[in-house]
Amino acid sequence: MPFNSAFNWFIRRRMVQIDLARREPVESQRAVLAHLLTRGAETAFGREHGMGELRNWTEFKRRIPVRTYDQLKPWVERAIAGEGDVLWPGRTEWFAKSSGTTSDRSKYLPVTAEALQKGHFKGGKDLLALFCEQRPGAKLYEGKHLILGGARAAESQDQPFIGDLSAIVMNELPFWVEARRTPDRAIALMADWEQKVDAIASRVMKEDVRILAGVPSWMLVIAKRVLEMTGRDTLAEIWPELQLFMHGGVHFAPYRAQFEALIGQPRRGMAYMETFNASEGFFALQDRLEADDMLLLADYGIYFEFAPASEWQKEEPETLELRELQVGEEYELIITTVAGLWRYRLGDVVRMTELHPFRLQVVGRTQASLNAFGEELMSRQIEEALATACAATSASVREFTVAPVFMTATGTGAHEWLIEFVHPPADPARFMAFLDDALQRLNSDYAAKRTGDLAIGPPVLNAAPAGTFEAWFRSKGRLGGQFKVPRCASHRRWIEEVAAPLPA
Repeated sequence: MPFNSAFNWFIRRRMVQIDLARREPVESQRAVLAHLLTRGAETAFGREHGMGELRNWTEFKRRIPVRTYDQLKPWVERAIAGEGDVLWPGRTEWFAKSSGTTSDRSKYLPVTAEALQKGHFKGGKDLLALFCEQRPGAKLYEGKHLILGGARAAESQDQPFIGDLSAIVMNELPFWVEARRTPDRAIALMADWEQKVDAIASRVMKEDVRILAGVPSWMLVIAKRVLEMTGRDTLAEIWPELQLFMHGGVHFAPYRAQFEALIGQPRRGMAYMETFNASEGFFALQDRLEADDMLLLADYGIYFEFAPASEWQKEEPETLELRELQVGEEYELIITTVAGLWRYRLGDVVRMTELHPFRLQVVGRTQASLNAFGEELMSRQIEEALATACAATSASVREFTVAPVFMTATGTGAHEWLIEFVHPPADPARFMAFLDDALQRLNSDYAAKRTGDLAIGPPVLNAAPAGTFEAWFRSKGRLGGQFKVPRCASHRRWIEEVAAPLPA
């Protein structure tokens, strides 16, 4: 079909730039920094920090401090109030309301036209280019692309536009994406998530869907509803040409087996490709179909700095640039972006898997870890251990969270796992033994604390009834594709909130 040929040509043109950035990532990053400094000098933030005088990374680090959102917030509020040239030249038209997972307090993150073009839209285009390069026979554009966005509408129809990033992106999609996206915008941006699920399923079950894109936990909800409405056993029976699931937002391992079972065997086979993006920007994507890591995107209008673990608790961490990184080490990401985030602490922790090109895995967050007894478990390790236990016992999980059971005068500590199963294990004790063993293999600190049950006893399973997590989301007003369950914490607030019976 001519449309598909044109689509493949259009998408694969990006391979030249992708290959250049893979070959010369350090040079690409320096070009990004030069552009950021030039543009930043035109802003109130840049003038206050003498940005027009800065010539290199060393001067940039010395003059501009690392900031959290709270420290950058006064500048953001000025931009929201309508002031121009605050953090980025011109008036910022959009602000993404971040759902967050560590508190109920919202963050309003600036989104500029340049950030959309050089980041979010470019990321989608590049992922498709990389897929088509490795699957040259793919005919994605002959069918529809099911793109799942957030469940909240924009909070204001006035400028600036404040709402979910997905709502911003959906409103500004390039024509070549909008032409094949399903469902239509009126359904995609519905505010009521429960009504939206049925509306999406009713529409897309009649389409020739070839791409799925969204957060895995919420895409599962749609997939199951489609199967319920059609009476089919697998999505391949409904969409035989389905070929690609573009996913992100949560670690995919605990969900993969469920998707493989629900999708079945489409005619052309199925690929799963991960992205690492957020309201703050588009950072990395999976550039090899069979890999479990992602390519750092060096030419996306984002300058990356990396703080080693020894710096995470410091107010002004010492940072490294790309050429100083080491394989296997874990770093907190600090970013400067074309949306006007200057040396911003993202909070995400990555592990470098390869250098030149630079590839990584997302292993957790500096504040989203489980360290009640010195075990220092990262969310990635927790998710990998759960995936191992599921595979060993033919179980599958809908949602989960983990918290400490604190020591008492007569008892050791432990970890409580609140898990809502799709398919529970036949032998729960065996399931938890596999999980415990996997955690000990993944984390030597945890293994040491488990020795002889001296500091941490065996993990405790608390099997949650079906619908438990959805009820918690609803009670928080957080139903929707952009919201994620806190995977772990060193406190018990979240797990007790989720497990508590709701008022009658």
